[in-house]
Amino acid sequence: MHFYRKYKLNVHIHLITIVGGCFLVFYLVYSTYIDPFFSNINKILQSNTITMLTRNNANCYYIYREQPMGFEYQLAQAFSKYLGVQLKVNTVNWQDMFKAANSGQGDFIAASLTITSRRDNKVDFSIPYMNIQQQLITHRDNRRVDGIEDLRGKKIHVREGTTYQQRLEELNANKNLNIKIVLHKDMPTEELIRLVANKKIHFTVADSNIALMNRRYYPDINISFPLEEKQALGWAVKEEDNDLLEKINSFFKQIKKNGLYGKIYTKYYGNIHIFDYVDLIKYHRRLKTRLPKYKDIIKKTAKQFGFDWRLIAAIVYQESHFNPQATSFTGVKGLMQVTLQTAQEMGISNRLSPKQSIYAGVKYLKKMYSRWDKIKGHDQLLFALASYNIGYGHVTDAQKIAKKMGLNQNRWSSLKKTLPLLREKKYYSQTKYGYARGTEPVRYVDRVLLYYDILKKRKRSTKPLFI
Repeated sequence: MHFYRKYKLNVHIHLITIVGGCFLVFYLVYSTYIDPFFSNINKILQSNTITMLTRNNANCYYIYREQPMGFEYQLAQAFSKYLGVQLKVNTVNWQDMFKAANSGQGDFIAASLTITSRRDNKVDFSIPYMNIQQQLITHRDNRRVDGIEDLRGKKIHVREGTTYQQRLEELNANKNLNIKIVLHKDMPTEELIRLVANKKIHFTVADSNIALMNRRYYPDINISFPLEEKQALGWAVKEEDNDLLEKINSFFKQIKKNGLYGKIYTKYYGNIHIFDYVDLIKYHRRLKTRLPKYKDIIKKTAKQFGFDWRLIAAIVYQESHFNPQATSFTGVKGLMQVTLQTAQEMGISNRLSPKQSIYAGVKYLKKMYSRWDKIKGHDQLLFALASYNIGYGHVTDAQKIAKKMGLNQNRWSSLKKTLPLLREKKYYSQTKYGYARGTEPVRYVDRVLLYYDILKKRKRSTKPLFI
């Protein structure tokens, strides 16, 4: 009997050992071969497709002239190229964003998400790629609030489920402000800003990047004061999707290092701090009162030379404020401020004729654009605009300075630094074309892009050219 019990115990021990060994082998095989095969990043690479979850708005993703645009979209497009796959876009309601990520409706969220501890319990966040700050938005005529204490009892409109709502609730709880929070289900922040500008509502809240971008479209708004400390934006993936998260983090590190992030950022946010209230109010007014007189001529000529007519309209405003009789102290005249030499070269006889001035100006811009055919992408247009303003020779001088300074002479980001140096003798004395007011073309390009962006916002329909 004793022998039997001992034998039975040994059998049990052996069985446990065998089962345990099998389990260990299975675990090793699963973790080494099976689990990676079924991981999300492997599925993405196998399917050659990655799906972005985002919002349909001016900051994240929208269609302009049949072309997808938006800061978050362009980052995501760069990420898909980094992985070597195709990008798909899935726009979802704000309230459904995290559910969509965790249920597999998309692979990652790129929607200007603020990283918070509450959200971190629902998804996993990437490293931060931008810092923002929540700002109170009011109308310029509203001077009744100077600080957080002045919000006591006020009615503030925000989109439901946002960090704006969370912050206002915290202020009520911690400071007993009794703020009346009016929640709007899935209404874009940009729409709430528009309602403030039109005096339909008194207050809303927006992240600083969104507020500054929309101020150019609605110059009557006032970015009053921050509601809390700076916060970080990040992309998000479903919980424990560590392999994809690692790829995203590596991507952000790379594009911050190689300058791609800065290029995309500059395209969408590079000029948001430029704000001249009087000028923008005047611009919006003249888009209604003066532009219609010359719109057909601008459209026809822009089409003839292959430009977006809105770009040409932006240049006309920058040059003359849509005044065909405009004459500067340097002797340039007309809607496009054409010089006498350029008029003769472009084959026109009357610079004060709207039709002839626009024709000569656009034809000359096309000439400048063609001369910079070795410049890649969007920068080619910026080089052409700078040349239109200050002359081709001075731009080539700025290029040479950039090269000597170890900068990329074919990038507009470099010329923004070197063009202003043409004012200084130690730089312009070494150049072929000499002294120039080099800050002017930098400001000129920034202004034209600002006016152009405002015009694009008014209507998005067909594909833009040269932009």
